[in-house]
Amino acid sequence: MADITRRLGWRHLRSAPTAHVRHHRHGKLVHDGPGLSFWFRSLTAALSEVPTSDRELAMSFRARTADFQDVALQATVTYRISDPAVAAARLDFSVDPDTGAWRGSPLEQLATLLTETAQQHSLDTLARIPLSEALVDGVAAVRERIASGLAAEPRLPATGIEVVAVRVVAIRPEAEVERALRTPAREQIQQEADRATYQRRAVAVERERAIAENELASRIELARQEEQLVDQRGVNARREAEEQAAADGVRAEAEAARTVRLARAEAEAAREVGEARAQAQAAWLRVHGEVDAATLHALATTRLAENVPRIESLTLSPDVLTGLLARLGRGGGEPS
Repeated sequence: MADITRRLGWRHLRSAPTAHVRHHRHGKLVHDGPGLSFWFRSLTAALSEVPTSDRELAMSFRARTADFQDVALQATVTYRISDPAVAAARLDFSVDPDTGAWRGSPLEQLATLLTETAQQHSLDTLARIPLSEALVDGVAAVRERIASGLAAEPRLPATGIEVVAVRVVAIRPEAEVERALRTPAREQIQQEADRATYQRRAVAVERERAIAENELASRIELARQEEQLVDQRGVNARREAEEQAAADGVRAEAEAARTVRLARAEAEAAREVGEARAQAQAAWLRVHGEVDAATLHALATTRLAENVPRIESLTLSPDVLTGLLARLGRGGGEPS
């Protein structure tokens, strides 16, 4: 929209670079071009502002396929006004000289023209193909048909309109039909998921079986090694017992031999001691047999005196003393 200001009955217009302005005064074209800026009087001026920038027109409508299924189509058409003079002559792009706003709705007229033309070609294309083909290849087919149809539409060049691009966003069936169409794919995906789950479980069971077999084999091998260990321990114990018995036998034999030798030595010593004692006793007897009785009495008294303990004092009663003196007198000795 053009920017219009007031000064003392005059108006000043300043347009954007993407807006083509046409100024007629008294039926004559005074200003014509984009991005203009000029003074004018509102009572004698006829102004038109035609946008020249690219515009996006989104459209959405319903269609029916060859198998009588309703679909919703969403598309976008990019267009621009390539000939502003022709467009201003065919459509009402006039603006209010006081506000700069359009007096009519030219862009809505262009949108209606483009939408109805595109819808006509889309309906014709979708009516010739079934729903399955429309969902698979319908986007490209409809886009090409809309682009070629708009390019061949004579009203667009006559209005100064140029179609830049056509895009078909989506073709979608009704919700119930779409759910029904999704069911086989979902079932197939679920089957694939179940198959993958079963395979994963089978692999897990196989791995568990392998692990169990390995554990059982390990236990069997351990038991076999324990059996070998027990046998080896028995062999070692028997060998140790045999070695101990042999050692005990050798030790006993050595002890017996030592005892025999000791007994023999003791017997020989005792025999020699006995012989020596016998010889000494015989010599003693022989010596005593050759001496007289008085010498023997003296020796006996001496031996007795040697064995009698020491007497510090002796007290004799008169009776004992009398008897002793009497025995001494009968013996021929003198009392001392």
